[in-house]
Amino acid sequence: MSCEVHVHHQPIEHAKVGKKVMDFTLETYVPREGCFGSVNLEKLQQDGKWTILFFYPADFTFVCPTELADLAEKHAALEQLGCEVIAVSTDTKFSHLAWRNSERLLEGVKYIMAADPTGALSRYFGVYDCETGLDLRGTFVINPDGMLISSEINFYNVGRNSDELYRKMEANIHLREHPEQACPAKWTKGTKTLTPSEKLVGKVYESLQE
Repeated sequence: MSCEVHVHHQPIEHAKVGKKVMDFTLETYVPREGCFGSVNLEKLQQDGKWTILFFYPADFTFVCPTELADLAEKHAALEQLGCEVIAVSTDTKFSHLAWRNSERLLEGVKYIMAADPTGALSRYFGVYDCETGLDLRGTFVINPDGMLISSEINFYNVGRNSDELYRKMEANIHLREHPEQACPAKWTKGTKTLTPSEKLVGKVYESLQE
């Protein structure tokens, strides 16, 4: 079975870090408003938003509600950074509604829950598992220009950490404002960055001590 995405019968490339992402529209359940809706990447770009796509395997599963609950704890802080958080699975919007309102771990989930029942967007981002019809655990960050700047994919049995997602968002936002800089390992807001140049070659240790 092929996992390629086709538009007008022509396969298109998967999303790639550093490249512009194709536009998409998905049906949604919006817990904050308690209603169905839709989300469109082009509109998010027009609004100057950073887009976080949080793919997960399925509603009514086991690791997934722990991940979504963890993400909910960071949702307000991510919003303050200018991010739109969108959880995505191959379930329908009706399933999202039922799961959100029955699983107590999800009581704090206010962000958008998007439906990709055909798996088209999941295939494009390389998380679709043809053997199961489910998504792997994928986190993708798209900047306000529509460029994919971060990609992370985990297998089914390893949950993610929203603290690390928040750290990476702070770093990416800082670097968008200061493109001449680079953030070293474990960088957090307010700590030292690096400014690549010929003077820094072989002298990273010394630079970090300054």
